[in-house]
Amino acid sequence: MDKLIDPEVKQQIRQLLDVDPAAAAEMIKTCVENNTDIPLNIGITGEAGSGKSSFVNAFRGIDDRHESAAPTGCVETTTDIKPYSHPNYPNVILWDLPGIGTTKYPAEKYLKLTGFEKFDFFIIISDTRFRENDVKLAKEIQKMGKKFYFVRSKIDNDLRAEERGQRDFDPERTLSQIRENCIQGLQKEGFESPQVFLVSNFDLHLYDFSLLHETLDRELPDHKKHALLLAMPNINQEVINNKKEAFQARIKYYATASAAGAAVPVPGLSVAVDVGMIVAVVKQYTAGFGLDVSSLQKLAASTGVQFEDLKSVIRSPLAGAEITGDLILKVLGQVTFITASTAAEEGFKFIPVLGTIVAMSLSSVTTYRVLSYFLDMLAEDSQRVFKRALGL
Repeated sequence: MDKLIDPEVKQQIRQLLDVDPAAAAEMIKTCVENNTDIPLNIGITGEAGSGKSSFVNAFRGIDDRHESAAPTGCVETTTDIKPYSHPNYPNVILWDLPGIGTTKYPAEKYLKLTGFEKFDFFIIISDTRFRENDVKLAKEIQKMGKKFYFVRSKIDNDLRAEERGQRDFDPERTLSQIRENCIQGLQKEGFESPQVFLVSNFDLHLYDFSLLHETLDRELPDHKKHALLLAMPNINQEVINNKKEAFQARIKYYATASAAGAAVPVPGLSVAVDVGMIVAVVKQYTAGFGLDVSSLQKLAASTGVQFEDLKSVIRSPLAGAEITGDLILKVLGQVTFITASTAAEEGFKFIPVLGTIVAMSLSSVTTYRVLSYFLDMLAEDSQRVFKRALGL
């Protein structure tokens, strides 16, 4: 995560820390915010009725019935290109593209008409085998030098149908047969080692969605990976842990910036912290972990678990609450893990920020420890909510 700040900019910050700490702090904040706002545009395409819109909704963590959901149905509901921003990360946009091969969007003109240049990668969805138009599109995307991924949707429907029709039903065997059938079909069309991800839009934690995420994380440019990770729904505990690691890596930058911030004394403790910054960062944590009220409500709607049941496993007073300066100070006033002496003694241990920093204030040390404390607390809450939502 040290790649977060360009080496030349980092050198400027080191120099400013001695002569103009406030300017250094502002530069750090700008770098972190710009990195967080990196755009990620994902094209979701396939033939009509393949489940594109449901996939868009599932990725965004909302139910198909939600007011901001992409319209779904048993007939083609996407007739024009429609962008859907992630509710917590508007820099991440999923583009619900019309079915390829329709009169308005013929296969041979599809990429040009949809404006392929703006997309970072494409997800080609089919609810059966991948057909001629899917193959044509994949080959055109390949020519343009873009990445694409085959997703076989509605796997839950296939498994239910197989279970009803077989005496010795084996779900793993059925999944293997579906995957192999798709791969063989694509190989016949000239794709040497095609990867097909089996997905249920209603149960992203099952089947291959986590593998799709791992593949995207491996193949995306470094500056796009963070945007993808934060927008990714909490499909398993590993994603939650990865989000925690990404947030943890940024704390040192916020702590350095807080050295020149507006420090406010914490009631009952002989320390001061940059409360405004902590409020902003904790809001990022609750959104990323899906612990803000809106995210919890959407999770309740999509899983069928009552909102109050989800809240019942939360221990932190920050999760599911409006994050304000007063709330932050109230929570800090109730803990005794920070004292001025221990913070001063361990300052450089906790803040190895930009190399040699001459005058590190107590505020920055305290900010580091406070943010780490809140991050641990909220990550644990996120794990508990995940387990309750899935009935684990």
